[in-house]
Amino acid sequence: MNNEKVQNIDSNTACVNASEQQHPGWYNLKYTIVGLIFGIVFVKAEIISWFRIQEMFRLQSFHMYGVIGTAVVVGAISVFLIKKFNVKTIHGEKIVIADKEFNKGQVYGGLLFGLGWALTGACPGPLFAHIGAGFYAILVVIASAVAGTWTYGYFRDKLPH
Repeated sequence: MNNEKVQNIDSNTACVNASEQQHPGWYNLKYTIVGLIFGIVFVKAEIISWFRIQEMFRLQSFHMYGVIGTAVVVGAISVFLIKKFNVKTIHGEKIVIADKEFNKGQVYGGLLFGLGWALTGACPGPLFAHIGAGFYAILVVIASAVAGTWTYGYFRDKLPH
């Protein structure tokens, strides 16, 4: 992405790490394989379990807090190491992690996200793992997530940021 294009995009949504390299379509097969493995881990670890999610929201179990907490710690350490050692991609491109400013829209969005998560028992991450596990009713949640994302994009300029 060239600098002109990045400057014309809101800094909170700009993808400054987009690779300039072109790859053949089959090149993305590795992401499908990692996604399949990730989905299997989600199912086996009961991360997609509606009951586990309800236990979390009712403060009855530490299971999900442990998973989320571990992910936050691993992510924070990873970002720290990437910044400290100026890690580059496997293609030698620089990784840029832009600082983000806090705004009140994040509070509203977080509350809306949490409400949807509590009502459906499904976080957006494992939605497709639900389908793979045979829970086809989750297609309603996926359609709702797509509709909500489209609605946000449509009204984005009018929302508090």
